[in-house]
Amino acid sequence: MRDPTRTYYRLPITDWPESERPREKLMQYGPMKLSEVELLAILIRSGAGPNSALDVARELLSRVGGLNHLARMDYKDILQLKIKGIGKTKAVTIAAAVQLARRLEIAESAAPDKILRSSEEVARLYIPRLRDLNREIFMVLLLASNNRLIRDVIISEGILNASVVTPREVFREAVLASAAAVILIHNHPSGNPEPSPEDIHLTKQMVASGKMMNIPVLDHLIIAGNQSSSFADKGLLG
Repeated sequence: MRDPTRTYYRLPITDWPESERPREKLMQYGPMKLSEVELLAILIRSGAGPNSALDVARELLSRVGGLNHLARMDYKDILQLKIKGIGKTKAVTIAAAVQLARRLEIAESAAPDKILRSSEEVARLYIPRLRDLNREIFMVLLLASNNRLIRDVIISEGILNASVVTPREVFREAVLASAAAVILIHNHPSGNPEPSPEDIHLTKQMVASGKMMNIPVLDHLIIAGNQSSSFADKGLLG
């Protein structure tokens, strides 16, 4: 089958037959009929110089190594590629679309007043949110007495250490939400789900503080790509 995005290569999309233009094609046939390049071109909207939006989209996917790698990039990462035709506005648009896709996956597995009964349920809920990030995020999940998820709070972004993530920050959020218990969760961008010595030390601090405040730490999960590791399952909560 011929690829219409190459047939009209370097022609302005407005010069293409209407049935071949990505936006019109989506309206007529639905999004399933469009390639990743065509869908991305709709977000990019316009090209630069002789290059159409499709040329720009194709270059972006080629440079980053495909859609999966693009999903790991934020607004600044996209801008740093310095692709002609992608400025601040388009980089923000692409980053927002990626985040929406992530949140949709989360929403499909989450129900209102979600009851968290196991580490597997927590992992299923948060792997889509954390697996593609290239920086560490430390979160606390605030739970009601029946293990109902009240909300989650990001405590730290960036390098994870005990000077940044403190019991004061974690349990202040728990007290404000009248939480009965908490679950800690953070990601390893390296892809290794095993806890580091620093992770174990930090968790012991949190568990001890939780006991003093009568707000138990039920688990600490590490997310690494599509894998997860549970301190509770490994018997590391003490």
